[in-house]
Amino acid sequence: MSLLGEIEGDVVPTEAGRGDDGGVLRFITAGSVDDGKSTLIGRLLHDTRQILGDQLAAVSRASRRRGFDTLDLSLLTDGLEAEREQGITIDVAYRAFATPKRKFIIADTPGHEQYTRNMVTGASTADLAVVLVDAGKGILTQSRRHAIIAGLLRIPHLVVAVNKMDVVGYAEEAFGRIRDSFRPFIAGLDFPRVDFLPLSALHGDMVVERGGRMSWYRGRTLLQILETARVDRAGNDGLFLPIQLVARPEESGCAGRRGYLGRIESGNVRVGDTVTVLPRGRTTRVHGIRVFEGAIESAQAPVSVTLFLEDQLDVSRGDVIALPGRQIRVTSGFDATLCWLAEEQLTRGRRYLLKHGARTVKARLGEPVHRVNVNTLEREPAESLGLNEIGRVPVQVAAPLAWRPYREHRVAGSFILIDESNNGTVAAGMIE
Repeated sequence: MSLLGEIEGDVVPTEAGRGDDGGVLRFITAGSVDDGKSTLIGRLLHDTRQILGDQLAAVSRASRRRGFDTLDLSLLTDGLEAEREQGITIDVAYRAFATPKRKFIIADTPGHEQYTRNMVTGASTADLAVVLVDAGKGILTQSRRHAIIAGLLRIPHLVVAVNKMDVVGYAEEAFGRIRDSFRPFIAGLDFPRVDFLPLSALHGDMVVERGGRMSWYRGRTLLQILETARVDRAGNDGLFLPIQLVARPEESGCAGRRGYLGRIESGNVRVGDTVTVLPRGRTTRVHGIRVFEGAIESAQAPVSVTLFLEDQLDVSRGDVIALPGRQIRVTSGFDATLCWLAEEQLTRGRRYLLKHGARTVKARLGEPVHRVNVNTLEREPAESLGLNEIGRVPVQVAAPLAWRPYREHRVAGSFILIDESNNGTVAAGMIE
């Protein structure tokens, strides 16, 4: 039995063992309510010709029922009944599209403050964040909040899109005021790359096509930025392979050897490499590697593989295969930044389940070190965390985990907390 490729479907090995997701860019749209996030995504889908005729017809009928003379492109993403009735985005709406240069997965995140937790969910795997600002209203609290969350989640590329330029007559001065007032705030968030651009999602200016009403802006369109944004999930951080499944010798496809199935989250591995199995720290060599196509000599992230080891070690689901000497820590305690997602507040000393990669262990939380003011970035004293709040909390786990700080490795440093009583996710965590 060998691993049958990548379940998600957007990451498949195009060459045996070579991680190649086709340049897929995962990005989110965020910002305050009514800044035009759903309309922007609708415009991207419409102008890149991703919409089928029957979908356009349905949107046209729905637009007329809502009193619009033209297509309400936001309806292409606002799929929930409650969203359509209220005219807002509540849940995270995911859409995929492609151009000749790249494939994209979009997460349209909610603008309302009470749905900040949904924005965290959408941003957790994003390579780029588009924070929209209404040109007529200017920078709002939620604009800053979503920029801060994108920074906390270490999204490497931020695009500040000043939308609804049609409302201000496409004036360069209006764009400049917002850019110049937001730039110092953004500078404190340590994004490796930031772009500012003006656009009109309603009329399509500077989204896919340049349009003819902002000739004063000489930068790239949004689509051009998206098509050229850097994606580097594999990185050069060294091998990090969480084991998802252990196949018995009779099922593994390699006589007499167990197969260890998982996805290479970073780095690469070759037959003959010396590797360490964590958290136990046992060292051995790689005997063989298989992917869907068959046996190969080497593989690199992000691809799913079956690994065979020279020695018969005690390896379980949730263990990590890595190269010796890398900066992977094995501990039973650490500090973490938690984004609290539950209605019930964090309870100090209460037992939760912590899921880190494929490993689930029991965990206890200490008293918060501080709470982050998501409007100012200031650290405030806190005895607990409530819904949508973010803070630093000590975590103790019942069994050692192999991890790296989230700022260095987003997969190795992230986890979720689960309420044992109802199996609900209560927090997303980033190990410090």
